[in-house]
Amino acid sequence: MTKRMIYGATGYTGRMAAEHAKAARTPLVLAGRNEAALAKLSAELGVEYRVFGLDDAAAIDAGLAGVSVLLNCAGPFMRTADALMTASIRSGVHYLDTAAELDSYRLAGTLDDDAKAAGVMLMPGGGGSVAMLGSLAGHAVARVIDPRKIRIALHVAGGLSRGSAISAMENVTVETLARVDGELVAIAADGIRKFDFGKGAVDCFPVTLPDLITIWRATRVPDVETFVHGTGDGFPQGDLSTLPDGPSEEQRLANRYQAAVEVTDADGKVTHFILDTVNGYTFTAMAAAEAGRRVLGGEFRSGFQTPAALFGSGFAQTIADTTINDV
Repeated sequence: MTKRMIYGATGYTGRMAAEHAKAARTPLVLAGRNEAALAKLSAELGVEYRVFGLDDAAAIDAGLAGVSVLLNCAGPFMRTADALMTASIRSGVHYLDTAAELDSYRLAGTLDDDAKAAGVMLMPGGGGSVAMLGSLAGHAVARVIDPRKIRIALHVAGGLSRGSAISAMENVTVETLARVDGELVAIAADGIRKFDFGKGAVDCFPVTLPDLITIWRATRVPDVETFVHGTGDGFPQGDLSTLPDGPSEEQRLANRYQAAVEVTDADGKVTHFILDTVNGYTFTAMAAAEAGRRVLGGEFRSGFQTPAALFGSGFAQTIADTTINDV
């Protein structure tokens, strides 16, 4: 065991992940671009910090010295994942992040062979909806004989953080994708489907989530569709940079997340399961910190990995009071 680093540690999710990582009593380094903010958080947590940007490969390599696990919490990840993934491969550092952006997962797939050759693990989505939905899908698939199709929906409750809103706006995709016969293909964006998250069926909209990549990699079920149902204030309007950091602790406590999955077998029988958990931001920080702790302790495989495939489909249920039940 050496050190784990959280890059983007002074952001909304990064700060929460750092607090959980500190509580785990493992060697921790905070990192990012803003020295004043890093110095303040470093003093509060009593840990080391390092300042470096991502436009100089040598500076990144120097910043990663002595680090064995990197958790990237600096979104939008289209601006940070490439530099930090490639640097991790160069430096022999296992990479995790909290991305909900499809391109980060495509990048990990592209770098899979390089990472394996270097003995490095790439795990985008070490926390967040990928860990949540991956665990739910894995739990369901394990209980179905010859699964052929997965339809999975996430209930997003409460407001968005400033970082999430900016990332979502910058990563708007023209096409809505699904996985059909193992391939990502464009589908109609108006295919509304009802899912029951435990209080009656509600309309869910098809969206392009990275789980189209991670669930397929973990389960090899050929057909996967992803949906979202939102409750709360809706997508923020106006200048997103003026938004608050994110939901307050009180707001997070008042807005739990759920997910629902339907797995169809070869005979057309559909099996349903529901996941219930804490607010998504709380879950993300806790799951990412726990994933980093496990990897630091030696629980890893080289190449592109998903949380559910590496840690098992019970991973989400180790976070806070997450439960999975059949319907």
